Amino acid sequence: MNKKTQISVILILIVLGFTARLFPHPANFVPIGAIAIFGALYLPRKIALLVPLLTMFVSDIFIGFYSWPMMASVYLGFALMGLIGLQVRKNKKFSTLLSGTLLGSFLFFLLTNTAVWAFGTMYTMDISGLFQSYYMALPFFRNSILGDLFYTGVLVGAVEALQYYYQIKNIKQKISNL
Repeated sequence: MNKKTQISVILILIVLGFTARLFPHPANFVPIGAIAIFGALYLPRKIALLVPLLTMFVSDIFIGFYSWPMMASVYLGFALMGLIGLQVRKNKKFSTLLSGTLLGSFLFFLLTNTAVWAFGTMYTMDISGLFQSYYMALPFFRNSILGDLFYTGVLVGAVEALQYYYQIKNIKQKISNL
């Protein structure tokens, strides 16, 4: 991928993540986790982890900032998803992509809801309060999984389909030149 294409892809991802967070959507059904996975698969490693974090930061400027410990857990959760994506990159196939996306969603859920419990005032500061925070967040977890799977499927599917199309096109062109 040349520099111009990389910049275009990065801008598209940021605009996608930004607009998806601003427009009405089911809670947690956003593409940020998918952007983290996708970026780790296709962008240079140096910037792959920055794209979802930059997308979050830019959209948080407009949406509003909140408790810094909870925000840190959200940003860390997306960074972890990017790290998982870097591992998937080493053996990119459907099963590793699916399991990596699900693992990222699960770790994000555990991390962010532990932060809500630890730094918030909604739950008692004992093990039952922690489990209650997880239980109460299950609808958000469902939406996170669905959003991560949907957006990862669309983003990765589009790139893989384009790569396949151009590969077939090149093969046909080589055959016709014989």
